[in-house]
Amino acid sequence: MWIFCNWGSKKMTAEVLPSTTRSAGSTSHMSSSSRRTSKSDHSPRGSSFVSSSVAASGSNNTNSYNNDSWKSSVSSHSSLSSLRDSLPENPHLYDFKEIFTATNKFLSDKYSSTSSSTAWRCVIRGDDVIVIQRKFRRPIDAAELRDRLLVICRSHHSSLTKLRGASMSGGYIYLVYDYVKGANLADCLKNPKNPNFTILSDWMSRIQIAADIAQGLDYIHNSTGLEKKFIHNHIKSTSIIVTESSSLNAKICHFGTAELCGETDSSLEPDSSKSSSRFVKFEGTRGYMSPEFQSTGVATHKSDVYAFGVVLLEILSGEEPLKYRQENGNYVRVSLIEKTREAVDSGGVRRWMDRRLKDSYPEEVAEKLARLGMECLDEDPEKRPDMNWVAGRISKLYLESQSWTEKMGSLPSDFSVSMAPR
Repeated sequence: MWIFCNWGSKKMTAEVLPSTTRSAGSTSHMSSSSRRTSKSDHSPRGSSFVSSSVAASGSNNTNSYNNDSWKSSVSSHSSLSSLRDSLPENPHLYDFKEIFTATNKFLSDKYSSTSSSTAWRCVIRGDDVIVIQRKFRRPIDAAELRDRLLVICRSHHSSLTKLRGASMSGGYIYLVYDYVKGANLADCLKNPKNPNFTILSDWMSRIQIAADIAQGLDYIHNSTGLEKKFIHNHIKSTSIIVTESSSLNAKICHFGTAELCGETDSSLEPDSSKSSSRFVKFEGTRGYMSPEFQSTGVATHKSDVYAFGVVLLEILSGEEPLKYRQENGNYVRVSLIEKTREAVDSGGVRRWMDRRLKDSYPEEVAEKLARLGMECLDEDPEKRPDMNWVAGRISKLYLESQSWTEKMGSLPSDFSVSMAPR
């Protein structure tokens, strides 16, 4: 029985002053919707764009009209029609009434809800999708939204959920992503109805998921196929889907959300030399925020690496980043990072690993992954590795795990490979 994902998680906010003025290999297959919206698209919208271009080349009057239309679209801050005219391919610019109707006037059961976003699962234009409503973190004009949407919707990677398009109304943006059947990583690691059960009970499924996430994040940070380098800013176990298939792969949700909502701009960096009565609120998730993000509220590639390090420790240990236990009538905070540091320093990684794996894993590989996770969690962001290096390292450890699995293939599935005492 699958538990469908809930992208929500506990949030913590920090306030900072803004200043006055911020590849891994791609997937070998594309969805049918992606093919329909490629450069060779023969849809009515694509044909209209080609026809207008041909007409423009034969008439000065038409040229003037097109130039005026372009200027209008650039200056428009809210007109979806002008945006649609300037998007010749890939993204859908949905009319707000489509979103409104598909979600039954936003009265349908919510797919998830947090302090910063609400999501609904619905059908739009015959496609099973997730609609996410988020506030704009700062004003974004039509041209800026158009440029960002074009780049994000052109991205294709098997470890990312596909963004189909967007709509906007007032101070909100509505992002339309493909629905992916599966469960979020947090629920897969710790089933809310049965904490002692996990579908990720074998080692290869876990290292496969770690590799998928690393490669997807490397694509976001470093892919030469993207016209700019993105920051995800929402890496956490509840934002990763483990797909319901024979091979349990992982997909990162929310790619492009931070960029389209204006969360990752250098113009939001705090500047103590500037004074302003206006505060900008930044939101992060407890347990995943790097020290520098907590102090400045500014998301960077290195804060993504930090969040990935936390997720990697969750995959290995099966534990939450932060929890509280009761001792002598008081609640004591338990940090996964602190527990991991103690285990690595004392050579007790095996005692720290998830016991539901039944000791059936290559101890040396597991220890290397735990140490890699701690490298990603260095308090100094400059000392954290680049995701390209991290993805390559995990790929090598994946191959080592495959070799280990082949050697152990003749052993009974419930045989405890490691005999060392816990």
